Amino acid sequence: MLSLFLTHLEGYKREAVKSPILIILEVICELLLPLVMAEIVDTAIPSGDTGYIFTLGAVMLLLAVLSMACGVLAAKYASFASQGFGGNLRQCLFDKVQEFSFADIDRFSSASLITRMTNDVNAMTMMLAMGLRMLVRAPVMLLAALGVSLYLNARLAVVLLIIIPLMAAAIALLMKICTKLFEVMQKKIDGLNNVLQENLVAIRVVKAFVREDHERGKFNRSSDELMTAGLTVGMRIIAIMPIMMLCMSGATLAVLYFGGQMVMGGDFLLGDLNAFLSYISQVLMSVMMVAMSLLQLSRAQACARRINEVLEAAPSVQDQPEPTALPTPRGRVEFQDVSFKYAAGGAGDDVLSHISFTVESGQFVAIVGGTGTGKSSLVNLIPRFYDVTGGSVLVDGMDVRKYPLESLRERIGMVLQTNILFTGTIRENLLWGKPDATEEEITQAARDAQAYDFIMGLPQGFDTELTQGGTNVSGGQKQRLCIARAMLRKPAILILDDSTSAVDSATEAAIRESFHKNLKDTTVIIIAQRISSVQYADEILILDDDHIAGRGTHEQLLAENKIYQEIYQSQQEGVGG
Repeated sequence: MLSLFLTHLEGYKREAVKSPILIILEVICELLLPLVMAEIVDTAIPSGDTGYIFTLGAVMLLLAVLSMACGVLAAKYASFASQGFGGNLRQCLFDKVQEFSFADIDRFSSASLITRMTNDVNAMTMMLAMGLRMLVRAPVMLLAALGVSLYLNARLAVVLLIIIPLMAAAIALLMKICTKLFEVMQKKIDGLNNVLQENLVAIRVVKAFVREDHERGKFNRSSDELMTAGLTVGMRIIAIMPIMMLCMSGATLAVLYFGGQMVMGGDFLLGDLNAFLSYISQVLMSVMMVAMSLLQLSRAQACARRINEVLEAAPSVQDQPEPTALPTPRGRVEFQDVSFKYAAGGAGDDVLSHISFTVESGQFVAIVGGTGTGKSSLVNLIPRFYDVTGGSVLVDGMDVRKYPLESLRERIGMVLQTNILFTGTIRENLLWGKPDATEEEITQAARDAQAYDFIMGLPQGFDTELTQGGTNVSGGQKQRLCIARAMLRKPAILILDDSTSAVDSATEAAIRESFHKNLKDTTVIIIAQRISSVQYADEILILDDDHIAGRGTHEQLLAENKIYQEIYQSQQEGVGG
């Protein structure tokens, strides 16, 4: 955890140093106050020296003001340092997640990553803010007040030397128990976020199937689990307070009893006893502050372990350094005996098994097959969203694992099965395809994707604001915007993963015609369910049960392949009905 603090305090180290120094100055001022008061009680008042009394009073006022000023400045610098640390750590986590492959994100889960980047980082930030103040103030105050107490009356200070170890033992036991409980609590927060995220993403399905009560039950169970975990920790933390108060009261009572006897016997001055009581109060309060800080530290340690899991995770898809020469982008794709499984460590069944085929530059190739036959998995291997578990995928003659990821993906335009648009204008979304595109290029891409007419029908045209996920446009409009974004890139390889399912056949035909006209040198790989979408392809691949069960043109497969014949017949019957 300390390495996390030191690494991510960059830019705020001065503030992190200033805060403890000011805290030490504040403690010194507070420690001097009882001594000045003792001098007033034991010397100034008995002598009747009014001027001396006022002088010492002024000194006390000055010390109090200095203490307050140091405390305020220490809090300010601690806040700057902790919030700066939190910002740096969040940015580092976000940068790390950007390096993750789909498999890495699946392994951690998006809900858990969100929790780690928000809740866990906030716990670390609070710990640093507290550490720069409380964890400095309390030990300094404890040692200094204990030292002064020993100086004032070593025999009376024995009370502290008995009480403090007892309190320390109670704190150590509680920390050992709470550390594991905090880890459980953070996992319950993950679970709650997962339920909430899933519900919000699928809210239309929930409402369509009238499953609100079911979702409320799921959320209630997850929320109750978090509440139980929080109460389990809270009840143990609460238990420390009576123990601390009992120790403080017992120590104070012992000091009053034995110190009072000493005062009456003339062995101890009344002002010194008053100062001693102030110091013992400071010592015991410091022990309590240490206890609460260490409990916060226990939670921060649990959070730090979870954060380090992300920061230290090696991405399953490793980026490669830029080689001396990359092949010329032509769009040739080759699968050589490719096998793939999602399970890590070689466990589980193959999703794809010994797949081999070649797509030549400029070809239009279609992939069809039943649900779960690995169509999306296959095309996801080309831009290295996942890595093969056997064989190799080549783009323009080079294994994709030898490409720098940025160079590889610059050659590929991809429209995913789930059409994603971002908050912002239509223009800003299209510019994801090519950030420096001209107005003419943007317009042409929109026309090619058959999106121009509906865009111009919107109140602000290309400057129309899209809500998160593009929920203020229809499914077909969203698909066409995603296709336009990919076409604007003018990639060597264009992959369409079931990306025209929400548009009518005439619009789809117009889009396909624009491929031939404006992307004639681009290799197009399309996954589709409708025969009408693939029948004009140069070659059609049929995936079935993890392998290629047929390949050829529409006419060849219709004549020879039973799977293709069944798909064709089922769709013809649907049209006829």
